[in-house]
Amino acid sequence: MDFTATGKPGRARKTAVRLAAGLSDVLARERDRWILWLPVALGIGVGVYFALPFEPPVLAGQAVLALCAGGIALFWRNWTVRLVLAGLLAAALGFVVAQWRTHDVAAPVLERALPGASVKGRVVSVEPGVCGPRVILDVTAISRIAAADLPQRVRLRLHKEDRDIRPGDLIRVRARIAPPPSASYPGAFDFSRRAWFEQLGGVGFAFGAAERLGRHGEDGWLSGLQRAVEGARTAIAARISEDIGGPAGGVAAALATGLRGEIPEDVRQDMRDSGLAHLLAISGLHIGLVAGFVFALVRGGLALAPRIALRWPLKQIAAVTALLAAAVYMLLAGATVPTQRAFVMTAVVLLAVLVNRTGISLRMIALAASVVLLLRPEALLGVSFQMSFAAAIALVAAYEAFAGRFRVSTGEAGTARRITMYFAAVAFTTLVASLATAPFAVFHFNRLAVLGLTANLAAVPIAALWVMPLEVVTLLLMPLGLEQVALVPLGWGVEAILAVAAEVASWPLAAITVPGTTTIGLVIMAAGGLWLALWRTRWRLAGIAAILAGLATTGQATPPDILIADEARLTAFRAGPDELRLSSLRSQAFVRDIWLRRAGEEEGTAFPPPGEGSAVLRCDGQSCIGRIDGRTVAFVTDPLAFEEDCRIADVVVAQVPAPRDCDRPDVVIDWFDLWRDGAHAIWLDSAGGNRVWQARTEHPARPWMRRSNR
Repeated sequence: MDFTATGKPGRARKTAVRLAAGLSDVLARERDRWILWLPVALGIGVGVYFALPFEPPVLAGQAVLALCAGGIALFWRNWTVRLVLAGLLAAALGFVVAQWRTHDVAAPVLERALPGASVKGRVVSVEPGVCGPRVILDVTAISRIAAADLPQRVRLRLHKEDRDIRPGDLIRVRARIAPPPSASYPGAFDFSRRAWFEQLGGVGFAFGAAERLGRHGEDGWLSGLQRAVEGARTAIAARISEDIGGPAGGVAAALATGLRGEIPEDVRQDMRDSGLAHLLAISGLHIGLVAGFVFALVRGGLALAPRIALRWPLKQIAAVTALLAAAVYMLLAGATVPTQRAFVMTAVVLLAVLVNRTGISLRMIALAASVVLLLRPEALLGVSFQMSFAAAIALVAAYEAFAGRFRVSTGEAGTARRITMYFAAVAFTTLVASLATAPFAVFHFNRLAVLGLTANLAAVPIAALWVMPLEVVTLLLMPLGLEQVALVPLGWGVEAILAVAAEVASWPLAAITVPGTTTIGLVIMAAGGLWLALWRTRWRLAGIAAILAGLATTGQATPPDILIADEARLTAFRAGPDELRLSSLRSQAFVRDIWLRRAGEEEGTAFPPPGEGSAVLRCDGQSCIGRIDGRTVAFVTDPLAFEEDCRIADVVVAQVPAPRDCDRPDVVIDWFDLWRDGAHAIWLDSAGGNRVWQARTEHPARPWMRRSNR
């Protein structure tokens, strides 16, 4: 067909030109919002680096960075091309920073588990715990490990008797120590990657009390400062926890120092199910409350002296003091990603106060996100980064749109109206933050707190007006030994919050376990949320369509039929659409909980006892035989079962080494496979095309994957 005669190419060309002109016009009107996409571009580069299945050449990102910089110089007069190249340059910068950071933190990692090793090292940090303190050691010696292969740091759970261990102590302890575990489920949290960036070469637990060898000598002012800060955190947490006592003491200590080890698991679960878990993670709320309280306290206190009030710039003095208080609080809280983000944002607000400007804006969040990504690019993959920035972006964007109405209503209202508007603002904030963080909570935890709004309406005012001010007063009085004056009422406030959490969590359907979205679905939802929040004109509404598209992937991922933990002590078999059978309801609780959440189940069911079962799963004293979609799976626990099971099974999963002549099954996974390749997942296919996932071979060439050393 001759399209020239019909004029279709001409019309198509004109349509394309009009669309390009319209897009250019919209972008031009959004010029002041371009800078908000800088951290997004950085994050894309960081995400691409970590998503690669191989380790890219060192010069790859740098070459793209140089090409983009050259392109910007070449096309400087064309602002559209310049804008696109600037975005690519920021993405390339994120890629380069992530790769540099990965290789900069490289440190030895244990190649094998040591069931009984003598570990000697200096205590870097201590987190008190119900079962004993958890410490990070700078390692000086490990029995049977050469000096050149020593990991730089290890993390150990010590005995209950070691509660008086402090940062800076030199200790020796006999412990079981192993390489950091990889992911236990496809797409789940990979501790080995996190350990790589924390330079942890091993994790384990002590068999008995540690032997204290003395204090470590000073090796630099920075190390001394770090030990002093960690020592102060541990001492403050211990004093608050012991003086208040019970779960309230553990929570109060966590709010002051970020050390949550002494919070009982049932209390944590109540906080999660009631939607109050954010109160335990020190972030923008806590930093903002501390800075705001100190600001009001200093400004109000100085205003009581007329001479000072008339001669000194009270607002600026209060802002500087509040900034210092926020910095100290960030250090006491461990300088985690949420506290770093919150501190940067608080600092911008207080600096704006110094120059009589308004500091709360999306630009402030963009600055904070950019700083975190450039300093700690691996934070992008962490749930704390994702949820804290999602909440912050959504809240600021929402208040940009609606704050005017709140401001006018409040300014014209009396006391009763102001109180009503305060609770309305709490409800609005909770609703917006909950909607923004829900996709990430479902993806990472498969848990949704349905009644979080109710709990927050009751608990947030207690935290904001009672608990956090008393936390500040406690820290101020502690050097004088007068902290008991504030600790008693502080304990009352924390107990009130815990009572709210326990009450709401006990209600039917307070929290539900739901299947998660796919990784692609989460990325699409995040992109849609950013598009909706960062732009200002009507085309932002296209982000809603992206959010709905990502939401549609919920529950679309096909769950594995068989799961095997890396230490072979726990296996799981999908006996039906809504039934996950577990070989043990006691072993490896952390892994077991991940499997159940990913399956969308509250509780698992154990394998049947020997001699019992059904046509789907039946056990004897040596193995269990499962059948699904015409496939037979043998879970072998005794070597005597191999002779029969290797003849009848399509898949063999063994907690012991399998013989070489067990070659009839399509898939054989034994103790050696788990030791070498980590956790496994298997999808059964009635046609025989089974798919196997192995934790350490998913990205075998990445530095944090240690398969080659095993």
